[in-house]
Amino acid sequence: MTFFNFLAGALGIISVIYLVYALVKPEKF
Repeated sequence: MTFFNFLAGALGIISVIYLVYALVKPEKF
């Protein structure tokens, strides 16, 4: 279960980073 828990955590972190990047990107970049 540890591997799946780590995988879920990694996907959550990546999704949060992607959302923040998408919010910042449109006008700043």
